[in-house]
Amino acid sequence: MREDVLKVLEMVRPGLQADGGDVELVDVTEEGVVKVKLKGACGSCPMSTMTLKMGIERAMKENIPGVKEVQQV
Repeated sequence: MREDVLKVLEMVRPGLQADGGDVELVDVTEEGVVKVKLKGACGSCPMSTMTLKMGIERAMKENIPGVKEVQQV
């Protein structure tokens, strides 16, 4: 599943980088929880929760059936 998660992160990364941010994969648990770290402008943006849930998590769930949640660490 980790490889699939990395592929999805590569899909969403250009949008984050366009706003001066980025995302780093920290862990993928057996329970389907993806842990990421938002970097750059995304790390301190007040909209980062929306970016995480409505952007990254939605893309993960649409493309990888085993993903249950995306958490920021």
